[in-house]
Amino acid sequence: MARNEQLIRQHKILQILERRRYGASLEDLRDAVVEELGLGTLHVRSIRRDIEALQAAGMAIVTEETQSGKVWKLSKVEKGLHKIAITASELIALSMGRDLLLPLVGTQFWQGIEGFWNKVREQLPSGVWDHYQRYRRTLRVLGVPAKTYEKQQGILKTINRCIQEHRKMEIEYESLGKPIATRFLEPYGLAIYQSSIYVVAIESGKYEDEEPQDRLRHWKLDRFSKATALDAWFKLHDEVDLEEHLGKSVGIFSGEHPVTYTIQLSANAARWIQEEPWHADQKLDFQPDGSYILRVPAYHPMEIVPNVLKLGNEAQLLEPLEGRKEIKKIIQQMTKDYA
Repeated sequence: MARNEQLIRQHKILQILERRRYGASLEDLRDAVVEELGLGTLHVRSIRRDIEALQAAGMAIVTEETQSGKVWKLSKVEKGLHKIAITASELIALSMGRDLLLPLVGTQFWQGIEGFWNKVREQLPSGVWDHYQRYRRTLRVLGVPAKTYEKQQGILKTINRCIQEHRKMEIEYESLGKPIATRFLEPYGLAIYQSSIYVVAIESGKYEDEEPQDRLRHWKLDRFSKATALDAWFKLHDEVDLEEHLGKSVGIFSGEHPVTYTIQLSANAARWIQEEPWHADQKLDFQPDGSYILRVPAYHPMEIVPNVLKLGNEAQLLEPLEGRKEIKKIIQQMTKDYA
C-alpha cells in the first residue's frame, strides 16, 4: 500500500468503532478493515498497534470484557454523546452552511452533516430551537442549484478511497461534445465549485514534461459514468499544494501559466466588481476619464468572457486579443440569432 497505510487503517478503525455500539474484538476489526479497504492480508498485531497509537493520540478507545471475550469500543464522550453547547446565533450560522451544502445530498459527506445536525437539534433547549425557527423565517439562502450527487454516491466512494490510499483509478468520462472515453487518474483531492464536485487529479501518462503542480486537472463528477480502483499506487509529489493550486484560478479551470486579462469598466461596473470580486489577486485602477481598468489572472477565456458579457456595454475586454475575438464571435452569432 501507500506510505501512509497506517494512517488510513487508523481512520478506518475509528469509523468502524463509531458504528459498533457494543464494540468489536481485534479479529472483528481486522476482518472489517480488510474488507472495507480491499486489503489482501492483515495481522491482528497491526490492528493492536493502530489502536495503541490512537489511544496515545488522545482517542477515548476503551476495552471491555464480555462473555465472548475482550472488545474495544469508543467511550460515550468520544462518540459525541455528550451535551453540545450551542447558542441560537451559532445554530443559525450552522444551518446556513448546511443549506449551502445541499448539492451534497446523497453522498457520505451529507450523511455526516445530517448526523451532526440531528445530534445538535436533539440536545437543544426548546427555547433556543423556537428562537432559531422564528429567526430563520426572515433569513433565506438563495442561489443553490437544485442538484444532488445521490446517483454518483458509489463513484464518489471509490474516488475517496483512491485519494486516501493513493491508488490509481480507471474512469469512464464524457467531456462536453466528446464521446465517453477511458482515462487513468492519480487523484489528489476534491473541490466544490458553484455546487459542483470536481476531482483534482493528474492524468497518468499525460503532460509528463510539465511540473507536477502544473499537471493537475479538474474532472467534473457529473461527467463520470464509472470509476474503478486499480491495484496500482502512485507516489504523491511533495511540491503539489492543492490550496495554492486552486487559489490561482478565477473559476475551476487549470493550466500551466495564467494569462492576465485587462478589462475597461464603467464606474458602475467597477463598483459591482468591488462588491463581488472575481479573483483575490485582481487589480482595479481608476482612470482620468472616469473609467476603471481591471487586471485579473485566469487560465481559460471562459473564466472571463461570460463575466464580461454579463456586464454588457459597461465593460470591454482589451487584452488578450484571443479573448476579444471570442467575444466578437459570440456577439456576431447573437446578432444573427436575434435578427
